[in-house]
Amino acid sequence: MSQIDVNSVLSQMRELTAQASGPMSSTALPASSAAAPGLDFGSLLKQSIGSVAAQQNEAQAQATAFERGDPGADIVKTSIAGQKADLAFRGLVEVRNKLTDAYTTIMNMQV
Repeated sequence: MSQIDVNSVLSQMRELTAQASGPMSSTALPASSAAAPGLDFGSLLKQSIGSVAAQQNEAQAQATAFERGDPGADIVKTSIAGQKADLAFRGLVEVRNKLTDAYTTIMNMQV
């Protein structure tokens, strides 16, 4: 039977506690997220909404360019941009729905 070094375990627990209670770092986020250290939830949500809006604006601009018959306006690129914007919007709606459900659940909790 192996013996556990209590001091080593305690130091690891303290390090993990410090990491969990400290500000969010970019290493704690998924690799696809380009968030700065210490970014709060409100800022992250605002950035996400801005990204979805930018995708929708880009899809609209490509659709308008295709309708005008601009050179370089391709139906495939236009369709893909529209699908990306639609998918991003649907994801944002799902996040909103989950946040609303969580808020409702918390408000209905008895204290």
